[in-house]
Amino acid sequence: MFVGREHELSVMQDLWDRDDFQMLVMYGRRRVGKTALLDEFARSRDTLMFTARQQTSAANLRDFSREIYRFFGETASRPAFGLWQDAFDFIVDKTRQNGSRRILFVFDEFPYAAMNEKSLPSILQVTIDHGFQDTNMMMVLCGSNEGFMESEVLGYKSPLYGRRTAQMHVKPFDVFDAARMIPFASTEDVVRYYATFGGTPYYLKQLRSDRSYEDNVSRLMFDTSGLLYEEPLMLLRQELRDIAVYNSVLNAVGSGATRQNDIAGKAGLASSSSVSKYLSVLSDLNLIERKVPFGEDPTRTRKGLWSFADPFFAFWYRFVAPNTDLIERGDGDLALTDIAGPALDTYVGQQYETVCEQWLVRANRQSLLPFRATTFGKWWGTDPRLRQETDIDVIAASPRDKTILLGECKWKNTLNIAETTATLRSRADLIPGYGTRHYALFVKTDGLAQTARSRNEPNLTVWSANDMLGSVLG
Repeated sequence: MFVGREHELSVMQDLWDRDDFQMLVMYGRRRVGKTALLDEFARSRDTLMFTARQQTSAANLRDFSREIYRFFGETASRPAFGLWQDAFDFIVDKTRQNGSRRILFVFDEFPYAAMNEKSLPSILQVTIDHGFQDTNMMMVLCGSNEGFMESEVLGYKSPLYGRRTAQMHVKPFDVFDAARMIPFASTEDVVRYYATFGGTPYYLKQLRSDRSYEDNVSRLMFDTSGLLYEEPLMLLRQELRDIAVYNSVLNAVGSGATRQNDIAGKAGLASSSSVSKYLSVLSDLNLIERKVPFGEDPTRTRKGLWSFADPFFAFWYRFVAPNTDLIERGDGDLALTDIAGPALDTYVGQQYETVCEQWLVRANRQSLLPFRATTFGKWWGTDPRLRQETDIDVIAASPRDKTILLGECKWKNTLNIAETTATLRSRADLIPGYGTRHYALFVKTDGLAQTARSRNEPNLTVWSANDMLGSVLG
């Protein structure tokens, strides 16, 4: 079942509708659904699709030759092309002979071929400039090695620089598209599944509708034979040469370290400066991110905190990594039982803030907010009146109109509504420069939402998890 990716398909359709050569560079980490997206788009189109593998250049060229012959209706017994340039030239000639017939040429996992044939980007660049450029073709170069795609395909020093007509970074689903992949799950389980597995389609496809949340998590992550037990380490090995320090940094973030000094200390690095390179690389891989309080300049503030950018990695390094001894011993069920309850609820509550921010972005597009927001985030710092640290879970604002919405997110079955809303309103002055203020309370259950609405507080909107999913999914 293919779901989501409406924007990506729209962009690809726009490129397809043009009557000249178009080159789309598509990349994103493995399992994120790139091939499924390409398969969906390729349906009913004349498509030459080749997926390179981790093998010798000669073996990839041999497989490429077979796909070319099959696509153009040539006999399969023909010998493989001796050179990549010969293969590309053959495609150019055949495409020109077909005249107005538009062709989709997909080269999937391009890094696997290019890393074993260093001249491949240059060969392809020459073919584009002196062949493909004059054909009625749409070409897609796709890869899972994000570092390679960004440097060797999109980078300024790449021979292919300037040849693309569009680029697409395919990222995991947000919670709402993730929910469409698991229609069997209740609203509460959708949030828990998203907090655990994130929005990577491949991970979500592994969830069984006849199993509970706990059973699915145990089967996939708390068993040495589980499909996702070693997934983070496998991804690191694909992208990086020596993963030991990177893994230590991620373990430090998973244990609760958010500031650079603390991360360096827990990772066993000599100083704060020594960890910056590793944080930068992991950030480029979209595994972690540095967030700053709303209204702060990211390039100047020292208040930035590091956290996981993907819920799956947040869950794995928070709960799986510290329990590998138990899991390796065959006692993964004991580890899972130990974390169930308050620890897991607290973690899901933290991820619920991400769910609420994602809803604010979607709701803003659908004009469901009391104004049109242009910036989103959260705030943390010191309340000068109380002289204590505090935060505001989610914020949406229009700096131009001096209008702001402040939100509190509560993943609890019981809640003192009056106290929660009063506390939220008391923090409004912590964000200066806004004249019109709105407030939002995001709660777990419909019952709590109904109770909060019955108070009829001015400028306060209330949304339950059900409300948010329903407003987006219909």
